[in-house]
Amino acid sequence: MPIVMRISDIDRPDVKLLGGKGLHLAEMMRGGFPVPEAFFITTDAFVRFLEFNNIRARISTILRQIIYEDPNSVKNAANEIRNLIVKGEIPNSVKQAIVNAYDEMKFNSIRLISGVTKMEEPFVSVRSSGVLEDMAKASAAGQYETFLNVRGEKELMESVKKCWASLYSERIIIYRHSHDQPQETVICVVVQRMINSEKSGVTFTIDPTDPQDGAHKIVIESVWGLGETIVQGEDDPDHYEVDKNTGRVLDKRVGKKRIRRIRDIETGKTVIDDVPEEKSDIQILTDMEILGIASYAKNIEKFYEGRPQDIEWAVENEKIYIVQTRAVTVLEKRVEEELGEVGKEILKGYGASPGVARGNVKIIRDINEIDKVAKGDILVAKMTEPGMVVSMEKAAAIVTDQGGATSHASIVSRELGIPCIVGTGNATQTLEDGMYVTVDATHGIVYSGGVEVQKEEIHHAPAERTRTEVKANVAFPEIAESVAPLADGVGLLRLEHLVTKSGVHPAEWIRKGQPEELTKIIFEGVRQVAKAFYPKPVWVRTLDIRTDEFRDLQGGENETTEANPMLGFHGIRRDLEEIDLFKAQIEAFKQLHSEGLTNVELMLPFIIKADELRKAKELARNFGLQSEVKIGIMCETPAAALSIEEFCEEGISFVSFGSNDLTQLTTGVDRGNDKLISLYDEMHPGMKFQFKHVIETCNKYGVETSICGELPSNRRDAVEFLVKAGIKSLSVNKDAIEKVREWVAETENAREGFG
Repeated sequence: MPIVMRISDIDRPDVKLLGGKGLHLAEMMRGGFPVPEAFFITTDAFVRFLEFNNIRARISTILRQIIYEDPNSVKNAANEIRNLIVKGEIPNSVKQAIVNAYDEMKFNSIRLISGVTKMEEPFVSVRSSGVLEDMAKASAAGQYETFLNVRGEKELMESVKKCWASLYSERIIIYRHSHDQPQETVICVVVQRMINSEKSGVTFTIDPTDPQDGAHKIVIESVWGLGETIVQGEDDPDHYEVDKNTGRVLDKRVGKKRIRRIRDIETGKTVIDDVPEEKSDIQILTDMEILGIASYAKNIEKFYEGRPQDIEWAVENEKIYIVQTRAVTVLEKRVEEELGEVGKEILKGYGASPGVARGNVKIIRDINEIDKVAKGDILVAKMTEPGMVVSMEKAAAIVTDQGGATSHASIVSRELGIPCIVGTGNATQTLEDGMYVTVDATHGIVYSGGVEVQKEEIHHAPAERTRTEVKANVAFPEIAESVAPLADGVGLLRLEHLVTKSGVHPAEWIRKGQPEELTKIIFEGVRQVAKAFYPKPVWVRTLDIRTDEFRDLQGGENETTEANPMLGFHGIRRDLEEIDLFKAQIEAFKQLHSEGLTNVELMLPFIIKADELRKAKELARNFGLQSEVKIGIMCETPAAALSIEEFCEEGISFVSFGSNDLTQLTTGVDRGNDKLISLYDEMHPGMKFQFKHVIETCNKYGVETSICGELPSNRRDAVEFLVKAGIKSLSVNKDAIEKVREWVAETENAREGFG
């Protein structure tokens, strides 16, 4: 596995080696865009560092012991892990590979700069690139660290370790937890030649505040100096809009610029200074630069198959450089919210995330005050920062003094679907703690008091419905109402997240003689989802409790220790042995059906033979579950896939591929082993064979086939393959529903047969 990769080493950019940010930079470099010279310290280098310092196991232990409801628990864990990384020693093999790549940059500087006779160490930016970064609606915007104007080998090595350590900051640990992402992940570091930016900014290839009516717009915001100023929302940027089709400049709003980040001539460090008075009120970009950036933006969007992009750029010596791109994370259908009787207008700003909300103002002047924010409050701050994300999730709306459409508050608010107004100038001075206000973020106005809100949906052409259904994976009942209108049902509802909230191991309720408590927890959680989706089907996977996963819960200490829990005592094999545990679940399903929620259907996990299915069905009927209740299975082992006809003959209503485990067991690759991540291929020929075999067999028996692993959410080629094979539905994460539906529609419309 490579430690360092140059663009010449990269035949096909791989997110597993380069992370999200690195992947996109490599793709653009190969695509011929003006991306500054860079090299990539791969995820394998990070894994080698962890192993060399013997800290992987310690990090795993710390992560498993986190109590997410306790802020101090998260904070202490984050500090401990970061200290382990920052104090670690980079192995000589890794260090030398980095030094060699950095030396090449020195040599290139000599060749590129006329008249230079000595080798000078170049300035670079050192940028974290997480494997889970830039995912749709969970982009982790601003969560990882970047270090600018880094110079010299010593400073470079320290910056690399700090980037690695940022993988376990308090805010990103909470972020991954809230987005149901694995905590044990890996990170790449991108070392990129530093552009000494005279001007810089961010460009969207769609209006992010109005994606339906603004699809033809390219939105550009710019500041003097380095782009960090605009991302942090610390200044009032210039705002330009260009018609994507005609190239005509539609709008210019020149901001009053007060500060800029520049490289200090003497120290070489990044400093913040005042914008010269003569530059404060003038247009930053020339019209030629506006059109040049718009042209690059349009071509980058085309390069990414029409997917709207969020692009960062910089200008040095009148040359435009592209320093980053990512897919725009949120493109929700807009609901126009019209105000009824209006109170007094007290504040105006820029509506960055549309919507209307009412609540009590909570002014956050310091990161240490974030606990002031309770659910439903209006969070008011000079500008938000990544560490505030947990409190932002609680807020009904967000209002800031500073920032534009591309600031942290704007991006995260759109991701969370929270109304947000930025750039008010003086919200923290005008508003007061406890004041009750109405935030109209559609029009950028804050009103005193409560205002009657009437919602009128703007009817845009709906996404094309497809013969192949697109369902949703659900882990948290709280999101069910927002997902239900988008999806054709639930292809996977996990019970594990419901039961862990109690802090008690599921099996402990049985040991304590209180199975009704477990039944109640399951009933209430599933009920919330089933009601939101009724009458659409909701496939509920019965408990899949591995012996290592819930050890920290009350009663978890009673779990046996297994050498390989992933292949151990869990799924249907546990239910068939711990029958009272299975009975408590069946009781919940009985109660749901007796309440009329007949859309609830059972799915049995980690099953390998028809005999297990037969026993489970017999137990369910003995426990009083009506025969009308549909039962299906997870197909996540080659044993199940290759003997699927026996399951069909035994009698099942549906099958859902668990592609994560099926890939692991087919390829012999531990999906939790970072060193093997490049070998983990969900579209391996062996996987394709099993997909096709199961789908064709089930179609013959009239059994519905689906898939609920991560595969269809991430890979268009997989969606095309499965649809052409005849799969009946795909179940994906909320953020991928519309994207996957488009892929399905295009595949169905252009279907040329299965190859």
